Amino acid sequence: MDGEKIIEAAKVIKNGGIVLFPTETVYGIGANALNDEAVEKIFIAKGRAQDNPLILHISDREMLAQIVEDVSEMEYRLMNAFWPGPFTIILNKKEGIANVATCHGNTVGVRMPSNPIAQELIREAGVPIAAPSANISGKPSGTKLSDIFEELKDKVDYMIDGGETDIGLESTVVRVIEDEVRILRPGKITQEDIEKVMNHVEIDKNVMGEIAPNEKVLSPGMKYRHYAPKTHCKLIYSSDSNKMIAKVLSIAKEYQNVVILSFREDIASFKGYECIDIGSKNDLEEVSHHIFSALRKIDEYDVDLALIEGVEAKRHWPCHYEQINESM
Repeated sequence: MDGEKIIEAAKVIKNGGIVLFPTETVYGIGANALNDEAVEKIFIAKGRAQDNPLILHISDREMLAQIVEDVSEMEYRLMNAFWPGPFTIILNKKEGIANVATCHGNTVGVRMPSNPIAQELIREAGVPIAAPSANISGKPSGTKLSDIFEELKDKVDYMIDGGETDIGLESTVVRVIEDEVRILRPGKITQEDIEKVMNHVEIDKNVMGEIAPNEKVLSPGMKYRHYAPKTHCKLIYSSDSNKMIAKVLSIAKEYQNVVILSFREDIASFKGYECIDIGSKNDLEEVSHHIFSALRKIDEYDVDLALIEGVEAKRHWPCHYEQINESM
């Protein structure tokens, strides 16, 4: 990566502008997290609701100490296990953080990205960078610049092209509540991953439930329809692959035009239908890596319905959909 471009992008951050940049998860739209006016530009660019908080990205522990307080031993253990990486933790914030970034709350989500471009940008800017995913709110996140260039080219001040992101899923967001780790937003780091480090890990009830319009949330991705195409989607899951394929075909016959997000091994079973390859059913890391890009392709087909082959229930797909479980 051209160091001059990172220096230029850092100058934009310092001067109150917004920058599109890669992380290891997805691309983000970033601004100086200590500047209210700068952070407000993110909400405008994305069309993001003002009660949907942002995550602050840091480069080191010194920067962490500048923005949060009263960090517990459990919270430090989580950071030691999963930072740098796709892991966000909700902590008690200090004064000085842009209020709009935290929706005027007393806590803030913080993560330390492992992507070297993101790390260098934060270090060069010298401030924590508030950054949600790079997309118009409600649409799937961008995992490469070409996914999001047209919709964001006139809404940001600078873009860094870092190629395709490594992971393709959002970071996992957690909070420690009364000695229990609560997953507020599922992501790359799974419940099973966290349980290898900590006891008492639970998925928050709001992850799959509805949140009242006036209810405050601690994490992005909890309250609003997100990461979804315009096309209506149905996710089909069965532990029996043949039954899942049969159900997909059964539903597909009911519609005039459909597109199927299919595992590579099953595409031949859907002959005659438009298919998007989401990877091998034997490699969930590959599927996770491709899912946002696949979701973005759906609307290009201009169909009545998208049918998605699902994965085992312990994996949460990063979008809202009508889910159909085939437990036969």
